[in-house]
Amino acid sequence: MTINTEDLLNSILESLDRIEYVRADDIPNIDLYMDQVTTFMESHLKHSTRNPEEDKILTKTMINNYAKNNLLPPPVRKKYSKEHVMLLIFIYYYKGILSMSDIQQLLRPITGKFFDAEGAYGLGNIYEEVFGLEQEQIDILKSDIMEKFRRSEQTFEDAPQDSVDSLQTFAFICMLSFDVYVKKLLIEKMIDGMSREEAGRGEKKQKSKAEGKNGAGSDI
Repeated sequence: MTINTEDLLNSILESLDRIEYVRADDIPNIDLYMDQVTTFMESHLKHSTRNPEEDKILTKTMINNYAKNNLLPPPVRKKYSKEHVMLLIFIYYYKGILSMSDIQQLLRPITGKFFDAEGAYGLGNIYEEVFGLEQEQIDILKSDIMEKFRRSEQTFEDAPQDSVDSLQTFAFICMLSFDVYVKKLLIEKMIDGMSREEAGRGEKKQKSKAEGKNGAGSDI
């Protein structure tokens, strides 16, 4: 590949070392109005966008839509808690690869059990644990990207000289894309499994209620 492509790769690898996520301690402990939430998200996640000068991290319309679609618990007196902000950060990262219905399915048990929960399994603890795991994956991710890059350099060696660079770049992108595709497929299948389990629990609950009603009306 051309030296420009390799320079770009090195730049990406270096940027992985500088990845910072929004820590729970960075999020204000006071409730925020919607404008304050969007400002906070913009200031902390702007660097993660493709076009920082143009792309919006979060808008009022997005927040309202998330609430309407049950991705986000409603605010209290038009104010959003620290837990609301954590959920918005999860949604921001998920929406690049998952549908809104999948995100809803994924977050529903988390918000149902741990939103505003006290103790060791509050949403803040879960948030820190999850993002801590992701930080540990940086070195593994860098090695995987380098391996794919080096492998792509070995492709199309017999192609016309004026086409080698573009074909090798295409091969590199294809390998990266296939990796994303497989992981996305795995995530979707896991979410589908969660949905089936939830539906099964609902059916059991309904059946139990029906049996209880029938039993209550029978003669002793």
